[in-house]
Formats: sequence, structure tokens, C-alpha cells
Amino acid sequence: MNKLGRGHREKVQQFMTITGASEKVSIQSLKASDWHMEGAFDVFYSQPQPKSYTDMRHLEELYNKYKDPYADMIMADGISLLCSDLQVDPQDIVMLVVSWHMKAATMCEFSKQEFVGGLQSLGIDSLEKFRERLPFMRSELKDEQKFREIYIFAFGWAKEKGQKSLALDTAIGMWQLLFAEKQWPFVDHWCQFLQARHNKAISRDTWSQLLEFARTVGPALSNYDSEGAWPYLIDEFVEFLTETGVIQKDLLNNDWNQKR
Repeated sequence: MNKLGRGHREKVQQFMTITGASEKVSIQSLKASDWHMEGAFDVFYSQPQPKSYTDMRHLEELYNKYKDPYADMIMADGISLLCSDLQVDPQDIVMLVVSWHMKAATMCEFSKQEFVGGLQSLGIDSLEKFRERLPFMRSELKDEQKFREIYIFAFGWAKEKGQKSLALDTAIGMWQLLFAEKQWPFVDHWCQFLQARHNKAISRDTWSQLLEFARTVGPALSNYDSEGAWPYLIDEFVEFLTETGVIQKDLLNNDWNQKR
């Protein structure tokens, strides 16, 4: 790396910190993208990641440290202690990514299989390795496909056991967490609309379709099709945006007329 200029060295160091990749792999990814950081992430994440060796004895010790004394699971108190040891807030979105890697069935719970299997797949068998891996997991939210997988996972993870729908308050909290990362400009308006007009649990279809709406419809809604196949709730949301003056109705009508 000494042969690289200062700017390139800094990019390599930043890339290594975020992804957990080796110096060699970081330089290869950055060179392949002509030293553009976002392009280098795309190159890196498109390649299969090698699994690191993990010590099962150490994984067992980690699990036992956080396991609930009355159940063979890690429960809310154990997760809170884990977050404290990792020096992250329990509400930090990176903990959702951790749960996704563990394929956790329920929020605030890790079975032994989920915890040990998830950490093994990440090459983690110590708190130090866990801390070092957090920037990589946080960076996965920048990958469009992985973000979609995490978003879809979040519905089943956050809903109450035995329920088909997601409680509205929980859904709003999850949307604010997820879309703050993707900076969807309408997330606060969407949450206000639901509380004012809907006030019901959220179906899996609405949850999934909202991501497609956020990803495909521009911030001025210029490519929104009122005759498309969006769920009625999203159509009502667009009406809410025009009624409250967030989007000018005349401009929206002009866009619709130009498409016909």
C-alpha cells in the first residue's frame, strides 16, 4: 500500500474498516471501480465472501454468557447485555442486520441455533471479532439487494407470534428505522397518514409494496400511475399528499394527463 498515493491509501483504509476485507481485496475492488467507493462496494458484495474459521468452544461460551437462566434462548435481557458489550444502542439498525444474519424468527430472541449459526457464518467467535464486524454489517444496508432482503425479513421478525399482520406502532417504528437509512422523503408523511386515516395493523402485502413504491416512484411522484396495481392504501396516501399540499395537485394531474 506504500506505493499508493495518500488519497488512495485513505480510501483503502476506509474500505477495509467498513467491509472487513483484507488490504489486497480492498485494493482490487477499488481498482476495479476506478477508485469510486460506491462502485467498489458493488464489486465487493457481488463476490462470494469466504468464511472465516470459528472456534465452536468460544461460540458456546458466548452463547452461555447471554443465555436466559430459565430458558435455552437468549432473551431481551441477554440481548441488552450483548449490545452493552458491543457498545451499540439496542435500537441501532445494525442489530436488525445482526438478526437477519442469524435468521432470527422473533425480535428480542435468539435461539441457540440462530445465535451460534449466525455468528459462525460471519466468522465471529469473540466479542472483539463481533465489534470488528459491525461496520461491515452496517455497510450491507448500502447494497440494494441486501437492503431489500433485510426489509422483507423485518416484517416477520417484528410481528407478534401467531399474528399475520404487523401492529401499526411497530410498523411505524420499523419504517422510521429502515427508511432513515435510505432517506425516503415521505416516510414521516406516510406514518402521519397511517395514524390519521388507517389506524390498523399492516399486512405483508402493504409492507412489501411500500418498498417498491419508495424505490420506483420519484420524490415529486412524477412517475406515479394512478391506474397502476398499487394497494388502495398507497393510492390513498398519494391523495393525502395532495390534500395536505405536500405534492401540488395541478402538477400531479398534468403528469397523469401527459401519460395518456
